[in-house]
Formats: sequence, C-alpha cells, structure tokens
Amino acid sequence: MKKLTLFIMALLIVSSLTACAQKEDKTLVIFQNKVEINDVLTTYATAWGLANDVTVEIKTCGGDSCAYGTQILAEFQAERQPDIFVIEGMGGYNVYADKVMEFTGDAWISNTDLEFKVDGKVYGFPVAVEGWGMAYNKTILDAAGVDVEALKDVSQAEYKEAFDKIQAYYDANSMSDYAVVSMAAASGMYWVTGLHNFNGYLSAGLEYSDNSIITKLLAGEVDDARLAQLADWFELLKTYGDESILTTGTYDDQVGKFADGKAAFLHQGNWTDSSYATSDFDMGFLPHATMATGNDSIFIGAPSYYVMNKDSKMTSVAKAFLEDLAASAAGHEYMVNQAHMVPAFNTVTLIPSTPLSASVMAWNQSGKAYAWWQNDMPSGFGMETLGPVYELFAKSETTKVEFIAQIKAAIEALK
Repeated sequence: MKKLTLFIMALLIVSSLTACAQKEDKTLVIFQNKVEINDVLTTYATAWGLANDVTVEIKTCGGDSCAYGTQILAEFQAERQPDIFVIEGMGGYNVYADKVMEFTGDAWISNTDLEFKVDGKVYGFPVAVEGWGMAYNKTILDAAGVDVEALKDVSQAEYKEAFDKIQAYYDANSMSDYAVVSMAAASGMYWVTGLHNFNGYLSAGLEYSDNSIITKLLAGEVDDARLAQLADWFELLKTYGDESILTTGTYDDQVGKFADGKAAFLHQGNWTDSSYATSDFDMGFLPHATMATGNDSIFIGAPSYYVMNKDSKMTSVAKAFLEDLAASAAGHEYMVNQAHMVPAFNTVTLIPSTPLSASVMAWNQSGKAYAWWQNDMPSGFGMETLGPVYELFAKSETTKVEFIAQIKAAIEALK
C-alpha cells in the first residue's frame, strides 16, 4: 500500500511538472521595437491569445530610452528567448542570421510584394509599409503662394524658389518663430540624417528594384555625382532649417514645430501621425529633391520585419499569429485603425484615417516610390559613421567640401 501511495504521488508530481511545462510552452513571446504601437499591439495580441488558447507576451524596446540592438542580444541569453523578433533589412539579418528561421508555405507570402528575402528564401514578414518625404503644411504653402502640385516632380532649384517665397511670407508678417524646414541632425537623431536623408543617395531617381548604388557602396565605391547632389540638397535644408532644432533638437522638438503649425516642411515620415490629433491644417508628402532634377517619388518600404527564432518551440503558433495578422479582419483593423500603419498586404482595403499614412498609401498606389536601401548598409554605418558627419556640417563646423570628402572616405573604407 505504501508503494502504491508513493507511485501515485510520483505520478502526480510528474503530471504537475508536465502541466507546468505545457503551460509555459503555450506562451508566445514577441520582442519588437516600435514603442508607439506597444499598447495597441498588446491589446490585439491578448485578444488573439484568448481566442487561440495561448498567452501572447509583447516585449518592447526602442526609441530614445532603450537600445533594441543591445537588448535583443540580452533576450537571446535569457531563459525564455523570444519566438518572434524584429530585424531591419540586411544589416539586421547579417547580425542575427544564425537565429532566423525560413518561412515556407505560408499563405501571407503571396499576399505581399515586400517580404524579406535572402537568396530567394523568405525570412521576414513586413511589419508595415512606411514612407517619408517632405511633409508639408498646405496652409502655409497656400499663404506664401507656393503651388503644392508643382512640387510633385521637383528640382532643387524649384524647392529653393519655394523656400524663398515662404521665408519672404514669414518676414512680411513678422512670423519670426516660424521655420521653413523642421529637421534635426544632432546626436540622438542620426537616423534622420545618416539613414533617411542618406537613403536619397542610394535610391532617388532610380527604379524601385535598382540596387546598383547600394551594391557599389558595399564594395567601397562612390558615385561622385550623386554624392555632390545629396550634399547640395542637405545644404539647402540646412540653410532654410530652424537652426536650434537642426543642431540641438530632439524628435519632439522637430515634430512638435510642425504639429503646432509653425513649420512649412518636416523631414520625417508617416510614423509621426499620432502627433497631429490637434493640428488644424491639411498635410501630405512631397518628394525630397536629393537629385538636382527629376524627383517625383517619396521613399516607401517595409522598415522592419517580424522573423521567427529557429530555436523556438512555438513556431506553429508564431506562424498562425502572423497569418491572422495579414489575413483576418481583426488584423487589418489593428494595423490600420489602431496602430495607424499602412499594411504591406494587398488584400487590405481599409484606408488610414491619419493624414501622412493616407498620403503614403496614395503615393504607393500611384507607383511613385523610391526604395529603402539604408537598412542594407553595414550595421552602424548610417548612424555611427554618417550621422556625426552630418552633424558637423549642420553645425557649420565643416564645409560642404569636407562633408563630401568625409562621406566619400567612409564609403571607400568599406572596401
């Protein structure tokens, strides 16, 4: 009898341990980098988990307060690794290639043109479509006599003429606290310059699939003509930019100036849409004039991708979560109306209610898009190498000639 009792107790212990293990196995951990969607993603994920009898845990690291690249490495060393995490293009893939699992046979792949591929194999689910251009305040442009439509296929000379008109309008109306351009270039904002602004060098004026310039960059080769035109464009933005924001401003300073209706143009993207709830002017995107002439598109792409941890024991659940995100009405509602994103999936029919996201969708649907190649640069090259070069020029601590020479040297050092 005593042996039987001990046997039953052992069975109960094993059963309890098994139940705990099964419970743990039913937790899907997602580690992501978009702070602005943390709350709505958590709400969606919690509801999805309840409907599918799993627990979905969202972990978020990003923005000014948390370095995603550093923290994800710590997550991989933790007892419970993420099942889904985020990479940003080839730079991120090269860092985490040994942790990323290939997607095979997933239905969502045929529903997008922006899946992340390496050597023809699919590794990344596009989180969203994002875009940036020159966000504009139509009220200011109209008052200054600047025709928005005329700037949709634009040269640097035409932008200078528009900038001069706007500055003259400010001067005539004693609007000394208004800016023609709101752009930040100081430390902490290097992604605006070393990634986004520099991407014009990589893709402006080219067909969407044309990767010739990024290929040359990775080989340490410079296109001198394109680099000179990029420098001319940044000099123009620098000349007409709010000096304080340009040299010391934060994200909030840069976006806030535009949101308050005190800047004609903003060098940012549609991810800033949540800042305009109380803004009372029409806005949209116009192209950057990275090239001297012929700029007729904005920069549109998938900035980041959900990837699966190949060591995860939850891959089937991870696949189901992502498939429902792409294909279900609830997933579409979350992406468009809750997270205010532009979905990367062709079957989504909802139109964003937020102005800059709606503008990105309109440019994209009209086929006016330049590619994103900045995330294919070597890890750290944009923000750690190019960002400080931009900052020195923004602060007039270097000349345009020195700016060009420093960028050229940095590219050639990649040989």
